[in-house]
Amino acid sequence: MAPPLLTLQNIHLSFGGEPILNGAELSLFERDRLCLVGRNGSGKSSLLKIAASMIEPDDGERFLQPGTSIQYLEQEPDFSKYETILDYVLSGLSSPDEAYKVDPLLDALQIKGHLSVKTLSGGESRRAALVRVLASEPDILLLDEPTNHLDLPTIEWLEQYLLQQNASLILISHDRKFLENVASSVLWIDRGITRLMKRGFDQFESWRDEVFAQEELDAHKRDREIAREEDWLRYGVTARRKRNQKRLANLHQLRQDRREHKGPQGKVVLEQSEAKISGKRVIEAKGISKAYDEKTIIHNLDLKLMRGDRLGIVGPNGAGKTTLIKMLTGQLEPDEGHITLGSNLSTVTLDQARDSLKPNWTVQDALTNGGGDMVEVGGRTKHVIGYMKDFLFQPAQARTPLDVLSGGERARLMLARALSLPSNLMILDEPTNDLDLETLDLLEELLAAYEGTVLLVSHDRDFLDRVVTSVLVWQEEGEWTEYAGGYSQAAAQLEKQRQQKAQPSEKKIKRAANNEPPQGEKATKRLSYKDKYALETLPDKIADVESKIAAHQKELEDPDLFTKDPERFNQLSATLTQAMAEHSVLEEQWLELEMKREELEGG
Repeated sequence: MAPPLLTLQNIHLSFGGEPILNGAELSLFERDRLCLVGRNGSGKSSLLKIAASMIEPDDGERFLQPGTSIQYLEQEPDFSKYETILDYVLSGLSSPDEAYKVDPLLDALQIKGHLSVKTLSGGESRRAALVRVLASEPDILLLDEPTNHLDLPTIEWLEQYLLQQNASLILISHDRKFLENVASSVLWIDRGITRLMKRGFDQFESWRDEVFAQEELDAHKRDREIAREEDWLRYGVTARRKRNQKRLANLHQLRQDRREHKGPQGKVVLEQSEAKISGKRVIEAKGISKAYDEKTIIHNLDLKLMRGDRLGIVGPNGAGKTTLIKMLTGQLEPDEGHITLGSNLSTVTLDQARDSLKPNWTVQDALTNGGGDMVEVGGRTKHVIGYMKDFLFQPAQARTPLDVLSGGERARLMLARALSLPSNLMILDEPTNDLDLETLDLLEELLAAYEGTVLLVSHDRDFLDRVVTSVLVWQEEGEWTEYAGGYSQAAAQLEKQRQQKAQPSEKKIKRAANNEPPQGEKATKRLSYKDKYALETLPDKIADVESKIAAHQKELEDPDLFTKDPERFNQLSATLTQAMAEHSVLEEQWLELEMKREELEGG
């Protein structure tokens, strides 16, 4: 077996005297796809930075095979030294000769190289950073939350891209579906140590629970052994003191083990302050439309939201999700149509940009709106320190400025702030960003028990499946369609619709068999010159496209093509898809013209 490309051995790391990693281990082999999981603050990003040689551990060894290239995607890239996205991307290449790889990635991720880095949104920043680390095609990719701020089409593209590459991966993500689709093994960081599971992420949570159950059993056995040894110490050691020094030492060791044992990290305690019950009808939109600068955001949308509904809103970045939310909640007037809001609505918003947080606030200020030391939650008054502990903040962090919090800490703080406010309509804009899996589980449980109504904007497919009762999906410019169920059900219906559009309809085939004219067309006495010319030339065009399809398919049958020339493989795949779509269009045109000709000749 070939040696690992990257090895971390006995890694120790502390911050402010508090141990974070305590003997962590990692081995990454060729074509490995390893995901790092663990609670917020467990040291995932720190271990990734040690792997990238960005920080030095207090103790331990890092070994990288000579000649192995490595790229690291950080959560918050630094654009301060660059003017444009292209400047930033090119700075990450190992050689100017690799510049030709940049444009295809910019196109695939739908971002322009000339954009100034000073005006980038969260999604644009993430796409630019991805282009930078992917362009040089390194041997090892280290990806810290690669799906944050990405829309679903981009996440799905990234999944396929990573699976097609030869690079070894270490990735951190809160997106369960992304981890299930990409990772082949799991490295769990828990209480400073690492545990490896050489199976897919879909089996991680059951394995983790087995580990915790075994620890609980071991602790019970240890307590029983201590009780037994203490009984022996009280009643049987006096006469045999010298002969039982070893047994006495073992008892001391057991007691020390019990003192030093750290159980699983505490769970976030989520409690929602609910307002008075709202009216049965919460939001009703009839024929609403909105456009900006001749770009249609919403066109003729009808939507009814009843009390207890949990609606997911899904669409690419820039589709108008935020605009739609503002219209549905009465913050923005539609250009056409009207919106009716229900009675007794109390709305709370968890915004993706953290806009409700003031930069000069501390953690305590954020939870008390800038004053006092008490928080009212669920009809009860709690001291802010106690409420902080519910969300895994230490008492010493009460006066911590917000700008020094980690991404996960800021996410937990926003969640704590939102849940402390009474509401019966909750607006959640990308709530899963930076939350660990355990906190996500608890948030899902809270939303399931929430008696109010939820509007959820998210690109997390698994979270949508677990939470929402229906999904509103952007399909094309200004067009939105609601589907019952979660994201998976919506995706299945969309795929079925796509397949139906790609095939001639049964009605058209039946009309052709019965020599009926196409529906909605009036038969003329003779074909126009344009129709005659099309009918004569279409068979040759169809045959030409068919020969191209056959040639592309034959070349793609080469099992070594992707390894030898991945760019050619991707180009052929895209061209084949276009050719098959063109073939369907040409065949349908020919079929309609042939039916028209036969009807006229029959008349």
